[in-house]
Amino acid sequence: MKQRTIKKEVILKGVGLHTGAEVTMKFVPAPENHGYAFKRVDLEGEPIIEADANYVINTQRGTNLEKRGVKIQTSEHVLAAFVGMEIDNVLIELDAPEPPIMDGSSKYFVEALETVGVVEQNAEREEYIVKDVISFRDDATGSEITVIPSEHYQVTTMVDFGTKVLGTQNATLERLSDFKDEISEARTFSFLHELEMLLENGLIKGGDLNNAIVYVDKEISEETMRKLESAFDKKKLSVKPNGILDNLTLHQPNEAARHKLLDVIGDVALAGTRIKGKIIANKPGHYVNTQFAKKLSKIIKLEKRNKVPQYDLNQPPLMDIHQIMEVLPHRPPFLLIDRILELSDTHVVGMKNVTMNENFFVGHFPGAPVMPGVLQVEAMAQTGGILVLSTVPDPENYLTFFMKMDNVKFKQKVLPGDTLTFHCSLITPIRRGICHMQAYAYANNKLVCEAELMAQIAKKK
Repeated sequence: MKQRTIKKEVILKGVGLHTGAEVTMKFVPAPENHGYAFKRVDLEGEPIIEADANYVINTQRGTNLEKRGVKIQTSEHVLAAFVGMEIDNVLIELDAPEPPIMDGSSKYFVEALETVGVVEQNAEREEYIVKDVISFRDDATGSEITVIPSEHYQVTTMVDFGTKVLGTQNATLERLSDFKDEISEARTFSFLHELEMLLENGLIKGGDLNNAIVYVDKEISEETMRKLESAFDKKKLSVKPNGILDNLTLHQPNEAARHKLLDVIGDVALAGTRIKGKIIANKPGHYVNTQFAKKLSKIIKLEKRNKVPQYDLNQPPLMDIHQIMEVLPHRPPFLLIDRILELSDTHVVGMKNVTMNENFFVGHFPGAPVMPGVLQVEAMAQTGGILVLSTVPDPENYLTFFMKMDNVKFKQKVLPGDTLTFHCSLITPIRRGICHMQAYAYANNKLVCEAELMAQIAKKK
């Protein structure tokens, strides 16, 4: 599957649930590997907050993010819409701290996405395939989320609030293609006892009976009813036979469980990677959802870091040292790759045998020789140079120059006798001779070095 973004910008307007402030929200197409991110256009510098579980600061009445003092509230309904519509890369511009609540569901976000349509991008969609059971449990509440292996992304929620009016409910999403029809219009809900507290603390200034189902779980006094009528700007309120305040009809009998499922999808999106597995959520809530997303994110990053590609080094290489020298301008002792094992439009794999005869070992810790980290980065860059120079018909007439390197990390020492393999893949397509790539170096079945590299080819003068 290829990554997808939206074809063009689309704007939605409304009010924030907690602030009651008017909000203009714009969905903007984003490049490959961008993911989801929020931009506060109302603040100086227009700071960006990525949809990342590590930025969750609290989960009171929604999932709230903060990065360097900049906040985003109630992010989950918007993120659920992107996941449900299988869109990978979007920038969400906001002129307020929270998206508009609309009707308390993802319905209007889905409709907005449908109006502009989606476009397929070049990069492959990254997907985490669940092979083992992963769980997070909150002992204080008994809430638990588990993901198990499955052929598709599926979600089941089971809710039990211990009240007669709501009771026990279940909901299941068998496939993402059903999200729009079965889940997206499920609205947020609250119990009367919660609503009274929220009103007293001024926490639902944008709330009205069109964006929240109110379950009446206690005897309601005339005084409380008058307060609710005033807060919701309604002349007359009453309780329906099914135990909810009137002026609103349930879409489905288990709408509460469906909305909890919607929340799970939006919160788990903060793990940052698509999931191939079945999530089973028992009494889910934003706290347990986001803690599960954070745990999942760590596991995915750890497995990705330790996932060492396997290559048969006994097979004839795609390019040997002589063919490499026909492409690269480097020569010994500064030619740091011996073979090219794979080469495509988007990636390249190279190899180097590290021997005791390397020139740099003469002066770099001669008593305990270690390959310098900067030369590991240079070797990855030379491997990437093969990729970028493969795009021109006469590579011998070009030179490759570093533009920048980011997120460089050294994990293990590289010693004489090690065999290094380098894997470089494009982060963005090559344009005007500029190559932006993610590079990894492996030895002894471990990741030893990683970096984001950018280089440009230029014709020799």
